[in-house]
Amino acid sequence: MQKYLAFIIITILPFLAVADGYPINKNIDIKHYSFKLSLSDSTDEIVGEAQIKLQLKKEGIQSFRLDLANQTEERKGKGMKIKAILLGNQSLQFSHDKDELMIQLPSLSTAGTELSIHILYQGVPFDGLRIGATKFGDRSFFNENWPNRTRHWLPTIDHPYDKATSEFIVTAPAKYKVVSNGLLLEESYLGNNLKLTHWKQSVPVSSWLFVLGVAEFAVQYVDQFEGKSIETWVYAKNREAGFYDFKEPTKKVLEFFSDYVGPFAYEKLANIQTPSVNGGMETSSAIFYGEDLVNGKRDERTRNIVIHEIAHQWFGNAVTESTWDDAWLSEGFATYFTLLFIEHAYGKEEYDKGIQKAKKAVMDMSVKMPQFKIVSDRTAEKEVVTTGLTYQKGALTLHALRELIGRENFQKGIKEYYATYFNASATTRDFIKIMEKVSKKDLTVFFDKWLYQPGYYKIRPRIGRLY
Repeated sequence: MQKYLAFIIITILPFLAVADGYPINKNIDIKHYSFKLSLSDSTDEIVGEAQIKLQLKKEGIQSFRLDLANQTEERKGKGMKIKAILLGNQSLQFSHDKDELMIQLPSLSTAGTELSIHILYQGVPFDGLRIGATKFGDRSFFNENWPNRTRHWLPTIDHPYDKATSEFIVTAPAKYKVVSNGLLLEESYLGNNLKLTHWKQSVPVSSWLFVLGVAEFAVQYVDQFEGKSIETWVYAKNREAGFYDFKEPTKKVLEFFSDYVGPFAYEKLANIQTPSVNGGMETSSAIFYGEDLVNGKRDERTRNIVIHEIAHQWFGNAVTESTWDDAWLSEGFATYFTLLFIEHAYGKEEYDKGIQKAKKAVMDMSVKMPQFKIVSDRTAEKEVVTTGLTYQKGALTLHALRELIGRENFQKGIKEYYATYFNASATTRDFIKIMEKVSKKDLTVFFDKWLYQPGYYKIRPRIGRLY
């Protein structure tokens, strides 16, 4: 018999007003990033040009801030160095210190003004972009931005709150294939053993979802979903095993989430083998999977990671947490919606097994992390923003909510939440408001216990009461 931690609620605590501490600037809206990058086999230095299109939301803005890692002694000289910042032909003044790039703007800027700023820079990435060997010993270039490592190779707002469209124009040795977000616009041989590859994503995402993979790939165009390409990108030396592993269940997952939640946001879905992550990373439209997951066995672990990362295309990517305080809106949702697909595709018994595993994991982790709250004031600048509880207790919160308000209301609420914040950002409170609206229930006690208090709870639906 399972034992549950008991809690006595003396008073109902109000929802906490939390903020993750990042210097959010709502007076600047970045609309589009374009990154021109030159990569080489002779050096790990990258040469970059970022063109940033932004809109000023307020009159009299004199400067704006981006994240970009400095070259420092602690990093043994690695980091990025600015060569110039231009607005048309005009050089802009800037400061670059402690990984903050402050750019001075023309004094005549008014509200609604749109600017296109060019940042010329170069350096050897200390983090963020991994330049090194695959498991086969072949040179490659793969990023890992989460949660705030984009700054190590790209000048961006390195935080979930700001979403923008993007493109990558990459010049690299001709032997490599290059994959990134969105659609392939150009692949041209330039001579001198160089090739230019141009990808563009016309759907806005947060910068940690930008993706770049450069390697000797084998590429399979597996299928289409609603006219959008389903692709597999694996090392050429893993061609046969990788094509087999990733052929299933991608299309079935896309179909299920599109029906259950809402439309798939992106121009394609590529599954990509990488040395830069161990499990998976949900980079938009082009998902990374740890290279050792490719084994030609199409095993359950790989299958479930594929489902989880595709679920993120809806939760975390299309609807993004506004700050890291609400990271469960990404990880808890993707974990639970993995179980919902498993229930749909493999039966309720498999779903129930997943729920029982999550319960055990949460009980065990709650003992080790007795003060951890799912929603709390935390920032990627200073601390780890997720733990296993974010995933598993976040998933159990949604399971318990579905049991409480009923499956029909739960799906109705999910659809409305997704439609309301599609390609935008949301907070936990935004989600709660919609679930209270569709269920016609005051869910204050429920969410306060599950999200804003530590520990583990048992809940059963019985005449609308919590136990």
